[in-house]
Amino acid sequence: MGALKGLVTSTLVLLCICTEASAQTAFTASVFTKTSRSATLQWNRYDGASSYLITVSLEGTQDIIAFTQFGENTVMGTLNSLSPNTLYVFTVQPLDINQIPQDMTTVQLLTAPELMAPIQKVKPKDSQTLIVEFNLVTGATHYIVRVQSSDRSYREERVYSSPAEINSLIPYTEYTLSIMAGNSGGRNQPSPSVTGKTVLPPLQLSASSPSNDSIVISWDPIDSAVQYTVVMYEVFSNTTIKQNTSSTSVTFSGLDAGSLFMIMGYGWDAEERKGEGSLYINQTTRPPMPASVDVSVVMSADQAVLSVSCESNQEAYGNIEYYVMSDQNLTCNTTSSPCLLSPVGCGEVHIIQVIASNDAGPGYPSSPVEFITFPCTPESLALVESMEGNCTLSWDTEPYADSYMAYIKKGDGSEETCNTTNNNCTYHCQCGYMFHMYVFAYNHAGSSPQGPVVNYTSLPCCPEDVSVSLVSTETLEITWAASRGADLYETRVADISEVVLCNDTAPVCALSDLSCDSAYSVVVTPCNDMSGCNFACNAHTKDTAPCMPMYIQLDPKNSSCVSVSWRASNRAANYSVSAMGEDGTHTCISSGSSCELTDLPCGSIYEVTIIATSVAGQSLPSYSETLETEPCCPASPTVHQVTQAMTNVSWSHAKGAYSFISSLTSPHGHASCHTQDLHCLMGCITCGTNYTVTMEAFSHSGRSANCTYQGFSSSACCPSGVRVYKMAGNSLRLLWRTAGSDHRYVAEMMGSSNYYNCTTSAGESSCNIENVQCGDIYLVVVAPLTPENSKVSFCAQRVYSVTCSGSDVGTVNYRGKRSVDDSMLAVI
Repeated sequence: MGALKGLVTSTLVLLCICTEASAQTAFTASVFTKTSRSATLQWNRYDGASSYLITVSLEGTQDIIAFTQFGENTVMGTLNSLSPNTLYVFTVQPLDINQIPQDMTTVQLLTAPELMAPIQKVKPKDSQTLIVEFNLVTGATHYIVRVQSSDRSYREERVYSSPAEINSLIPYTEYTLSIMAGNSGGRNQPSPSVTGKTVLPPLQLSASSPSNDSIVISWDPIDSAVQYTVVMYEVFSNTTIKQNTSSTSVTFSGLDAGSLFMIMGYGWDAEERKGEGSLYINQTTRPPMPASVDVSVVMSADQAVLSVSCESNQEAYGNIEYYVMSDQNLTCNTTSSPCLLSPVGCGEVHIIQVIASNDAGPGYPSSPVEFITFPCTPESLALVESMEGNCTLSWDTEPYADSYMAYIKKGDGSEETCNTTNNNCTYHCQCGYMFHMYVFAYNHAGSSPQGPVVNYTSLPCCPEDVSVSLVSTETLEITWAASRGADLYETRVADISEVVLCNDTAPVCALSDLSCDSAYSVVVTPCNDMSGCNFACNAHTKDTAPCMPMYIQLDPKNSSCVSVSWRASNRAANYSVSAMGEDGTHTCISSGSSCELTDLPCGSIYEVTIIATSVAGQSLPSYSETLETEPCCPASPTVHQVTQAMTNVSWSHAKGAYSFISSLTSPHGHASCHTQDLHCLMGCITCGTNYTVTMEAFSHSGRSANCTYQGFSSSACCPSGVRVYKMAGNSLRLLWRTAGSDHRYVAEMMGSSNYYNCTTSAGESSCNIENVQCGDIYLVVVAPLTPENSKVSFCAQRVYSVTCSGSDVGTVNYRGKRSVDDSMLAVI
């Protein structure tokens, strides 16, 4: 074991010992630092320790392979000569002066991997990236590549496998590189260094096409570059062009027009190392010259334009835009043929050229093409009727016109044409029609615009299928079939006192604001501006609707019948009376000025209107009148006696009722109340009396209904002069005065914990109660029984105290009505 001490080198850290007493803290140890072959531990000072013993063993074994001891003031020590990538367990024990352990703690650590061999290979990937290749070592979980530049600054990159990429470097720069292996136990020392150098940066290319068969490429010079290479690939072809130069631009000629090329380049340094290749850029040569140009006249948005289309002898890549120019200062451009030049007029001569253009610029213009537009419209049209039924149409000749076409259209839709190279046409014309005549001139470009129209109209015919109908009470609608040659209709309606005129171009007319219940004569007269009006047309007669009934009177006959009367001045009409309410509609019909509405339910409100009907139609409804029937009687009311002299009468809702008068009547008197509620409280009621129950219901308008119901009998009168007498032993007798001889009574005594009662036969006025508990205060009440054998609830209670004499009843003292605190005592 002494030989193993040579594996350990101690590092002493002296601490100042505080003289003040302090509480002993827990003894702990930890790893301060570690490498592949050493470890430094630290621990806290232990009070009373004269030295510290550290033993070393491998994880999973109990065998101690090394140990060392430190003085009492040492709290950190280093252990060397450890094995790389090995898991150790360190045990730290404080020893007293007798070398007896006072405490113990353990620390587990894994040493770093073995020192690595130098990096095997360094090669550039691009101008900012180097690729390093190295041998992997056992136990390493990662590797750290240290990259150092010429200014001695460095950075470290963590990698996990070989080969590995080192990014974000400076182009064309030399670096020194070393590598370290690491695991959870730390890292080893850097390996011997090697050097590596990045290549030249990529060219920043720009390109243009000065013509349709050439491309110029240029770039900014690169430091340290002695030569450049530019490579150009023609897309959709197998053609590749490469050119070396020491300049910063190059021109490629003899290329295909309208073709797409992909271009890249790179530089060379003095060591003949190829620099990083640039990104590919695209460049298109200018498009080829249009070989064939076609021109025609078309209509667009109601105006004449020149449609110019062209073709090329070879295909071109990408979007081609065509610029079309005319010597008449007209231009247009389009990406798809044709292109429209606008506006153009008649009789014009245009010299047209087309230029194709793409992203590279415009190509060469096409050969000029001459084009003459359509002729102008013939003017000065004149119509001459040479003989009956024949007409001659003539016009002026037009430049650039090859022929003429005259169109003669009749009002019935038929059309006649005349094709000629002269300047006149003769055709057969008929009376009673409207004729439209116009002329077109033609050449190779097409026809002229439509010229002026010559119109000729004959006398219009009388309309047929005339119909006069009543569309409202005082409005007539007249319709007819359109008549030939008419462009205006005059409609007259006349009776004895008035004339109404309606002018319209449509075959329909509405004549309103006429008199009701009147006969009118209707005449439709067709007219036109050329030949005037035809006044020989027949008249048609039509009646308007009856007049509206006025001044409605409502006269109720009984609770379910109302007589309705009105005033009307119609010649012959029937009248329908309608009463509309929530239960439906009630009607009656009369040819006179009154009728009766029957079977009207109570409590209902109706709107009453009257309509007059005749052969001509219906009048407007009369102004409505409101009809209110008598309110309904409530269902059988309920009479509840509250006290001996007061009752509460309640009833259900009654349709149409707004307020009520409830009455109780007997030979002894009368009680009533007037209320809007569904209940009423009435006093002055005599006990033991039969009453007649009546009610009167009132509507909002004051209509009333008298209602009589089954009679009501008030309860028997409460007895008077109630007395309590002591009997033998514990018995008491209750005695009272009755108001009649045909009632039964119940007497009750209620104490703090006892209850007694007795019931009499009809006509009796006393009863006895046995085994009464003395020494208590009792509420005593005597009440008659109803025919249903229930107690009248409103009789007065009296308070008695019952004293004891030994175990028997002593005295009975009257304490007043319902109050046990009353000081008045009555000894019986």
